[in-house]
Amino acid sequence: MRAVLTWRDKVEQCVYDLAFKPDGAQLIVAAGSRLLVYDTSDGTLLQPLKGHKDTVYCVAYAKDGKRFASGSADKSVIIWTSKLEGILKYTHNDSIQCVSYNPVTHQLASCSSSDIGLWSPEQKSVSKHKSSSKITCCREERNDILAVADWGQKLSFYQLSGKQIGKDHSLNFDPCCISYFTKGEYILLGGSDKQVSLFTKDGVRLGAVGEQTSWVWTCKVKPDSNYVVVGCQDGTISFYQLIFSTVHGLYKDRYAYRDSMTDVIVQHLITEQKVRIKCKELVKKIAIYKNRLAIQLPEKILIYELYSEDSLDMRYRVKEKIARKFECNLLVVCADHIILCQERRLQCLSFSGVKEREWQMESLIRYIKVIGGPPGREGLLVGLKNGQILKIFVDNLFAIVLLKQATAVRCLDMSASRNKLAVVDENDMCLVYDIHTKELLFQEPNANSVAWNTQCEDMLCFSGGGYLNIKASTFPVHQQKLQGFVVGYNGSKIFCLHVFSMSAVEVPQSAPMYQYLDRKMFREAYQIACLGVTDTDWRELAMEALEGLEFETAKKAFTRVQDLRYLELINSIEERKKRGETNNDLFLADVFSYQGKFHEAAKLYKKSGHENLALDMYTELRMFEYAKDFLGSEDPKETKMLIAKQADWARNINEPKAAVEMYISAGEHCKAIEISGDHGWVDMLIDIARKLDKAEREPLLMCAHFFKKLDNPGYAAETYLKIGDLKSLVQLHVETQRWDEAFALGEKHPEFKDDIYVPYAQWLAENDRFEEAQKAFHKAGRQGEAVRVLEQLTHNAVVESRFSDAAYYYWMLSMQCLDIAQDPAQKEVMLGKFHHFQHLAELYHGYHAIHRYVEEPFSFHLPETLFNISRFLLHSLTKDTPLGISKVNTLFTLAKQSKALGAYKLARHAYDKLQGLQIPARFQKSIELGSLTIRSKPFHDSEELVPLCYRCSTNNPLLNNLGNVCINCRQPFVFSASSYEVLHLVEFYLEEGITDEEAVSLIDLEAPRLKRENKWQEITSNNAQTLRLDESMDSVGEDDPFTAKLSFEQGGSEFVPVVVSRSVLRSMSRRDVLIKRWPPPLQWQYFRSLLPDASITMCPSCFQMFHSEDYELLLLQHTCCPYCRRRVDDPSP
Repeated sequence: MRAVLTWRDKVEQCVYDLAFKPDGAQLIVAAGSRLLVYDTSDGTLLQPLKGHKDTVYCVAYAKDGKRFASGSADKSVIIWTSKLEGILKYTHNDSIQCVSYNPVTHQLASCSSSDIGLWSPEQKSVSKHKSSSKITCCREERNDILAVADWGQKLSFYQLSGKQIGKDHSLNFDPCCISYFTKGEYILLGGSDKQVSLFTKDGVRLGAVGEQTSWVWTCKVKPDSNYVVVGCQDGTISFYQLIFSTVHGLYKDRYAYRDSMTDVIVQHLITEQKVRIKCKELVKKIAIYKNRLAIQLPEKILIYELYSEDSLDMRYRVKEKIARKFECNLLVVCADHIILCQERRLQCLSFSGVKEREWQMESLIRYIKVIGGPPGREGLLVGLKNGQILKIFVDNLFAIVLLKQATAVRCLDMSASRNKLAVVDENDMCLVYDIHTKELLFQEPNANSVAWNTQCEDMLCFSGGGYLNIKASTFPVHQQKLQGFVVGYNGSKIFCLHVFSMSAVEVPQSAPMYQYLDRKMFREAYQIACLGVTDTDWRELAMEALEGLEFETAKKAFTRVQDLRYLELINSIEERKKRGETNNDLFLADVFSYQGKFHEAAKLYKKSGHENLALDMYTELRMFEYAKDFLGSEDPKETKMLIAKQADWARNINEPKAAVEMYISAGEHCKAIEISGDHGWVDMLIDIARKLDKAEREPLLMCAHFFKKLDNPGYAAETYLKIGDLKSLVQLHVETQRWDEAFALGEKHPEFKDDIYVPYAQWLAENDRFEEAQKAFHKAGRQGEAVRVLEQLTHNAVVESRFSDAAYYYWMLSMQCLDIAQDPAQKEVMLGKFHHFQHLAELYHGYHAIHRYVEEPFSFHLPETLFNISRFLLHSLTKDTPLGISKVNTLFTLAKQSKALGAYKLARHAYDKLQGLQIPARFQKSIELGSLTIRSKPFHDSEELVPLCYRCSTNNPLLNNLGNVCINCRQPFVFSASSYEVLHLVEFYLEEGITDEEAVSLIDLEAPRLKRENKWQEITSNNAQTLRLDESMDSVGEDDPFTAKLSFEQGGSEFVPVVVSRSVLRSMSRRDVLIKRWPPPLQWQYFRSLLPDASITMCPSCFQMFHSEDYELLLLQHTCCPYCRRRVDDPSP
């Protein structure tokens, strides 16, 4: 630290206080009874201010710079503007001791011996507060630490809470002023020792700012600067600039520098790690070398060493202490010694402080540097003011003169191999010498420091004039902007000291590398590149070396950029060289072709006699015009091959039409078809397909494939027909869902039946046309799939309460089973399923009406029909109840309809049955009410409702325990499929030996029979006319052989069927007989109508019986049979 006097003035009176304007332009001095205003730049007195009548003790400037205040022994405070005009004056009861402004609110505090006054610009009056003791100081500070100096000659530090920090520091003088400097880093203290001293914020004295002739009464710091003004008792005003010199040391990538005057920070320039060493005394000099660190303090020198040999270790420990005071200009540390430099003299001391040897120079020492060597025998490079440059070994008394130049030395450095010496002289000239020959190799201007690259012998850098200069060998200098001094150069990193900070600048070595490349010095360029260049530079080096056929350097460079392609090329060339190839033109041609210099490569190929390689290269590059120049002959095959390759190229560059034409010309029909198909060119595909011979099956199949893909099935069919591929044609019709054409083809070629109907059935099923799908499966002979579809349809219909559909599907399922039963192996199982599904179909058909009656608000059936259906279901549900059929709904319907029709006994039975079942809440009230009201009705059924057996004429009860058979003759009842009334039909069986065809032929004979004759007689009397019917007593039954067969005698519980002979069949009329013509293996069923005048119709498909009037009405409503849904216009049975 140095204090430089900027200006000084002296007044006649004692200077009690000083204050700077916040911008630092003016200085207010309290001297005697006046205020003096100075210009701080040159010490000019701008204006004296008179306003006080006695000595001015204090002065303070507001932080906004608008006003300042002064306090005097005349008990008054005057407030002045920045224009040096007084605007306000107020008084205290005693002399004013101190004044200070609040930096935020700009309030003014003025303190006298007995009170405190507070004034602010917003208030008219001054508020005052009494004080019990004399106030000597008030100040605004932005530091959290309070520094206190008293006349007990002590300096103490306190927290704002009042707690002392550390111990008291002895001063050995009476302090009169104290002030923080540079944002609290340091403290200025002056008093009876007639000087201002600089202390650290911890109380360590660093040095004197300036010697004075009398007591220092006040000292102040210029805002935001390193200027200090001092006011003395004798009226002297001194203005100083404090200059803090840089104390530092550098060795390779370790940089040590002073911080806060008492600390040393060691920084690793590569890893940016830092370590702080606190010395608690003024650090005067620093030296660093390898694992050693030397720090000179005022009364001693400390030697530190690293904990380990690790190059990244940053932990230091004290190795030695030399407890002596030394005066030196420069300090150097070696492995076992320290070197002190004082003007012309060099002293070598051991770490114990013993002087081992001394050197006396001819002139002042300007520069000294350790250049390495074995421990205890290190070499020093010394530069003198007279231009002499010496090498000194610490174990040798004799200095070696390297060279002598005419100008003084400012900076020195030696190359890594100790062969070259770089010198910066006092004329800012950088000179480079050969140490052995003393020859000046070159010189460069505008240099203030120089450094050799530690990893490259021929490269150095120097700084000056705001630029960094890099020089390689004897090539021109490469410049770039850089502020500061170059102090080291390691690889691609340049260590630069700018003001107080050291930084490592990463500098690409591109420029010197290209300088070597221009001279084809590939190995030297590679060494430069290894120091640090960009990937682009590495690639350029690799390419240049490759073109120069320097394969070893090229391989290393391509390895660095990880270019496997060029590495393979180099490897192949090296392999060829090992096999004895020596044609460098051929090698260079390969290099040019890899680099894209195709014409140069072609010329070299031709020169070396390898035109075929040029042809292959141009062909692969699709440069066909150039390739034609290298065709060996007019061979059509070779020309065709070239056209095909040209077509490939046209295809790749998105010129498909040209590619198609070229492929056709070259006979590559498949590729032409592929491109046309990919682009949807149907017309072109048609032309190709029609021009191709039918023997060219593969391209024609490709055409058909693309026709299908492009939704042109007609052309695809034409193509398949051309090559005779019927199977693919069938598949085409199926895929395009052109079923009519597929069916027509299937008629001509039955072997494709499965290929047509199975996909057709699947398509129908996917489109929710399950019934048609089932028929298609059936037609295709896939009985298993047909049955599975029907079973799923049936299950869905039941679950969704579509009982009419369920009945229809069960009927279809039964017929499917009957069809399968023609196979003898499955006959028994399938016939069992047939009868089961027929039974379920009848149940669901009847339950459909019950479900609609219960669930829908309006009834679609007559009460008698619902009554008959309920009874039919109740008699049929003697065992398990099928899925979806509700006994509750059936009994509920039966109960309501029985009650309405007068079958009270049956109704009461139904209500009683309902009591034992789980009844839905919506029926609960209705059933409970019905159960009560039915008890008021007679306990019998209406005789009109009692069913009659047409075989034995027995009246059967409404509730039949045997089911739907006669209780007397056990003859099963035949019900109408619409009204469920018992039809007047009796089933009969044929005698053994009578076939169905014979039976039908006998019935068709229709032998004459006696008919009942009804004779009407008209009788006329006075006023009346009467008609009388005379009926002959000839009974038809007596003459009818079938009626005779109906006689029945109750002989047991077994059913005795009616069996007829040929004579009985011959006597029957065709219109009285209904025949269910079941397909095999079932036998036909025969029924005889006992009331021929009441017409009965049987559906020819499902063989269900209806009253003819009911059937005709249902046909009009549904246009089909209500049971099997056979349409009226369907001719098939």
